[in-house]
This record gives sequence, structure tokens and C-alpha cells, in this order.
Amino acid sequence: MSEKSEPVSAELYAYLAARTSQEDSFLAKLKLAARAAEIPSIWISPEQAAMMQILLKLKGARDVIEVGTLAGYSAITMARALGPAGRVRTIEFEDRHADFAEKWIADSDVAGRIQVLRGDGRKVLPEIADESADAAFVDADKSGYATYLQHCLRILRPGGLMMVDNAFAFGSVLEKDPEDASVRAIQDFNETMAACDELQSLILPIGDGCWVGVKRDA
Repeated sequence: MSEKSEPVSAELYAYLAARTSQEDSFLAKLKLAARAAEIPSIWISPEQAAMMQILLKLKGARDVIEVGTLAGYSAITMARALGPAGRVRTIEFEDRHADFAEKWIADSDVAGRIQVLRGDGRKVLPEIADESADAAFVDADKSGYATYLQHCLRILRPGGLMMVDNAFAFGSVLEKDPEDASVRAIQDFNETMAACDELQSLILPIGDGCWVGVKRDA
């Protein structure tokens, strides 16, 4: 036992990933089809998918809010962890992405558990009732993260699970004065998350870094 943490090197991460449950053939085909449709290849990794499923199962989550559907990979992954009575409400701004996701969701084993809500998350989230979700996952435009967080904190029930992707800003989070606006937005958001009294949270070094937090009781 040691108080010192071992840095996660590229070699250690490859070791971790090789020993994590892998995606099934359906999700692999979804990714191939998404690339063919020229949808950005920015979905979560299989090891992050496994982590999120484990957290959702441990939480006993039934209702999940997602901001950023893209191809539907993460929505399908999360819906599989919720059980037959669960549902994922996933928000997508781009109609082309929503069309693709809806097609693949309809062909999936969790078609009845996922609803795609089209529009800007800043406008869709205010329509969702207070304390109506057990978990939330944000993986959308980085400039909107702080706004999405505030809405999700209202929507989450006490004890709810908050997950936010790309905490490592595509590997550039330690850059000083980055030119990329998305990197700057994530750097600012990370400070917002770290100072958020409504959550007990930390960054897990999975994928591009994933914030995981639990909403404190009132």
C-alpha cells in the first residue's frame, strides 16, 4: 500500500484497455457506418463504455440524460445498462447526426429505451423536469459545458451520477495559452467542476479523461 499514485503511461493504458470488455459486433458495425457517412470519429472508447455501464448499474439508474448523441454509440451503451424499464433521453443539435443515430437505435437491442431529442441543448434542457434523471452524460460542444452542467444539476435527483467527457481536452489540457478555443473551454470548465459544491467528483483517466461526480443531498 502506498499513498503515491502510479502515473498512467501509454503502456499501462494499453494494458488496461486490452483487459476491458470490448464492444460487440453491432457497435463495431455502427462505427464503420458512421465513418462511411463522414460522421466525426469522436465516440467514447470501449473501456470508457464499460466504465460508464458499471457506474450506471451500481447506481441502479433508470433515467439518463445525454447531451450530444452523435452516432448513438454512447446512448446505446448506456441504455444497455439500465434494464428493460430504463430510458435514455439524448439531445442532438445536428439533424444529420440525429437521423443516423435514430436509424441505428431502431435496429439495436435497446430501441425502446432511447429517445432522441433534436435541438440545441441550451433550449432542450430547460424543458426537462427537475430531479427527473438518475444520471447525466455530457459530450457535446465544449463551449456549452458549463451551461449544460447547471441544467443537469437541476435535472439530477440527489445522489445522481454526473459524467462529462474530454476532461483532458484531447490530450492538451496542460497547454498554457492554447489557441484552440475548445481546449480553453475545457480548461475553464475543469476549474468549474473542481469548485462545484453540489458534486463530489473526480477525473477518471479513461479515454480522454472523464469527470465522474455524485450530486450531494440538499
